[in-house]
Amino acid sequence: MAIDVVITCPLGSTCEEIVDGKIHRCAWYTEMKGTDAQGEEHNDWKCAMAWMPILQVEVAGTQRGVAASVNSMRNENVKRQDLALKAMNEASTDARIIKP
Repeated sequence: MAIDVVITCPLGSTCEEIVDGKIHRCAWYTEMKGTDAQGEEHNDWKCAMAWMPILQVEVAGTQRGVAASVNSMRNENVKRQDLALKAMNEASTDARIIKP
């Protein structure tokens, strides 16, 4: 036997309700549209507080990708700097270069 789960607002409010022919919507009730990793489009409404953990995981993944890119660029710059220093050292032993 499955137990039903009822999610309630910790602030004691409803996200959206119709009163007197008007929609009363909480300011935190947010629509998110996007495409997942499999290419499926999603369009969901949830409380902004419910979206926070999902968005934090997404941001953390993006930051890992940025950190990897920055590290790769740093490694490439170090290689090029080492080559430039090596070329300068070899050139400085050349007798044709006038030293001050």
